[in-house]
Amino acid sequence: MSNAKPKGLLARLQAGETVICAEGYLFEFERRGYLKAGGFVPEVVIEHPELVEGLHREFVHAGSDVVLAFTYYAHREKMRIIGREADLERINRTALRLARKVADDTGTLMAGNICNTNIYDQTDPSWEERAHAMFKEQLEWIMEEGGCDFIVAETFFAYAEAKLALECVRKYAKGVPVVVSFNLKRGSDLIDGVLIQEALRRVAEAGADVVGLNCGRGPATTLPVLEEAVKNGIKTPLAFVPVPYRTADENPNFMTLKDVDDKGKVAFPLDLDPWLCSRSQIAAFSRRAHDIGVRYIGLCCGNASHFTRAMAEALGRQPPASRYTADMSKHAYYGTDPTLINFNTEEVCKNKF
Repeated sequence: MSNAKPKGLLARLQAGETVICAEGYLFEFERRGYLKAGGFVPEVVIEHPELVEGLHREFVHAGSDVVLAFTYYAHREKMRIIGREADLERINRTALRLARKVADDTGTLMAGNICNTNIYDQTDPSWEERAHAMFKEQLEWIMEEGGCDFIVAETFFAYAEAKLALECVRKYAKGVPVVVSFNLKRGSDLIDGVLIQEALRRVAEAGADVVGLNCGRGPATTLPVLEEAVKNGIKTPLAFVPVPYRTADENPNFMTLKDVDDKGKVAFPLDLDPWLCSRSQIAAFSRRAHDIGVRYIGLCCGNASHFTRAMAEALGRQPPASRYTADMSKHAYYGTDPTLINFNTEEVCKNKF
């Protein structure tokens, strides 16, 4: 266990340091067979807490500076739709305790998490009261469990919902820094009609400590939005937390990428694998984000520890997982080590493969 209290989020950002926050727990546990796609509810938190703790440690090992409590989609609406509202408080408190344990053990930051409620409805004003209650209870559990170093309020398709989430953080988690990020669909406006650049400006002016984009868009369609924000003169630190998929202008959000074998079928969520970025692409985008001044980075749905390591190494770091970074000089066929058999490196490699 680390006894030293880690430097906080704001102190790091003010010092010009980059903070890496690994996300992507939903997709990773679905791939591992412990979470059901569709509902995407983190039941694994209470069914296999040891696995959640393990993935927290894996991400830290790969270079994450933050242990993010796995309470994404552990809110009342999601628990209702799978018939487990009775487990709502237990799943939140368990996730918070797991994250705190790993953060304390590893000397990393621990972040609480609230997210899109999926009940925003422009035609029904009652959504706001219900969403307020959902944010309130999750934030109160965070504070009752000892608080956190900062809160991630994320994946908002509507400015109105992000604004409400920020107001709730300021009311129910007073003094805790907050990252607010949007999930941008096709185009430049959110689903309530607010332009993304205006939304970033408004939440920054309302007191968010970090603003940006997460989920939805891949690196290639996320970065231009942040570049525009920089050109617009935004001073609040920016968050770059895309999905690790090769989105482009035609399909800027991974939810509309097409199956590579059936162009009439949407690949989301189970057939996205052919669209994954390479590690080199993740590293290159990480450097680009850093070059424009982004100091809060990570990956969302689709992330895995090898991508987090690629991000960390792209920024010049050597996390514990770097002990196992590839050394192709030792490869039997592609290697350059002088002790290798020349027949393999010269004849087989060059003429037989």
